[in-house]
Amino acid sequence: MEKYYLAVDIGASGGRHILGTVKEGTLELQEIYRFENGMKRKDGHLCWDVESLFAEIKEGMKKCRKLGKIPVSMGIDTWAVDFVLLDGENRMLGNAAGYRDDRTKGMDEKLYEIISLKDLYGRTGIQKQIFNTIYQLMAVKKENPEHLEKGESFLMIPDYFHYLLTGVKKQEYTNATTTQLVNAETGTWDYELIGKLGLPDRLFGELSMPGTLVGPLSEAVEKEVGFSCQVILPATHDTGSAVMAVPLVPVGEDSMGDILYISSGTWSLMGTELPKADCSIESMESNFTNEGGYDHRFRYLKNIMGLWMIQSVKKELKEKGEEYSFSELCRMASEEKITSIVNCNDNVFLAPESMIKAVQDFCQRSGMEVPKTPGQIAAVIYNSLAACYGDTVKELEAITGRYYPVIHVVGGGSNAEYLNQLTADQTGRTVYAGPGEATAIGNLLAQMLAAGEFEGLKQAREAVYRSFAVKEYQPGNGLLRLEEMA
Repeated sequence: MEKYYLAVDIGASGGRHILGTVKEGTLELQEIYRFENGMKRKDGHLCWDVESLFAEIKEGMKKCRKLGKIPVSMGIDTWAVDFVLLDGENRMLGNAAGYRDDRTKGMDEKLYEIISLKDLYGRTGIQKQIFNTIYQLMAVKKENPEHLEKGESFLMIPDYFHYLLTGVKKQEYTNATTTQLVNAETGTWDYELIGKLGLPDRLFGELSMPGTLVGPLSEAVEKEVGFSCQVILPATHDTGSAVMAVPLVPVGEDSMGDILYISSGTWSLMGTELPKADCSIESMESNFTNEGGYDHRFRYLKNIMGLWMIQSVKKELKEKGEEYSFSELCRMASEEKITSIVNCNDNVFLAPESMIKAVQDFCQRSGMEVPKTPGQIAAVIYNSLAACYGDTVKELEAITGRYYPVIHVVGGGSNAEYLNQLTADQTGRTVYAGPGEATAIGNLLAQMLAAGEFEGLKQAREAVYRSFAVKEYQPGNGLLRLEEMA
């Protein structure tokens, strides 16, 4: 009898339920449900509708019952840094504010009155991003101090959903590291730092690793969805799950430090794996981060704005009556000759009213050709991303002292053939693209590893390579299927 595992993968623009099973050492996936997501303005802030999201989680679970494919376990992953505060009766205090909200503006200056950026990085190894949880909590302390006074539980978004499913509160490690409140050396909450910031230490309990059992579904949820199963923690930070699913291709990669990846989606997360965090000044100045990974690995990476820019342009054009698919935008971009480049990580691209105007204004301020057509706008964005990847490779190799001949692109962006080829050209490295569903696959792998389906992460990654199509891009050589090169 087949054993099914359920991954609920929720991103900034939507979520999906994917069933996975292992057959003769390979993974088989079935998407059974999909739903939309997005921040909505509420009480003057951009917020997540967590009630609606939890309703969608349960709706997707009901599909399992209808299909007669009851999972033995399930787990939820989402984006990082955002959270909810609960009072003593487990009611939400305030709204679930989103990371693109501007409430954190100026909170870095407030924070550095207490601890310097250098000392903060030295303790946590996490790069400065104004939307990090630590700055969000400073904003709560300023605007709604009563929420911290009444708060009894602090749960990252996926932790909150796991609690709603089971009634059990767990704080998962990989996502917790993105708060900038976890000590990189101990792998636990930095209570000294938390105390300095005046945050209640009761909010921060024991951290749990991916693969930890949360518990069975509550009676109420079991009754509503029509079955019971165990809830297992995946790497609840979606990038943590995606990196777990980087395939081991037969090019000599074998251990931590061999792999250079880009988890490509709304954000592009580019980096490698380290056994120990690098909290050096050089690392801080290069803006690399040491996020927690599976099996106490560190995901040493840089956050790059990613496909958020092209997603925003696509949406904006549609609102103007010009509807294009991503593949059409790629094709149009490939036909343009414009050479303008923008800094993808500039804050002007974080949440502009008009992404098109933000790109045009940046080019104008920099004295570069201003893109006018949809194809030119797309070309500037794709070329800028590839250029940023090229710069990041050089920085990463200088810091680690390693040479990476191969770049793995996983996630939805692995389907962007034009960008993959640009990446190969800009970096001078072979690019292996796929699988596209890396986050859901990594979520499933954590559950499968907990169930003993694989002996370890290396074996699981080898199974990913056998199970899903991977494409190879050589600098200047166009597209070839990996199996054709074997």
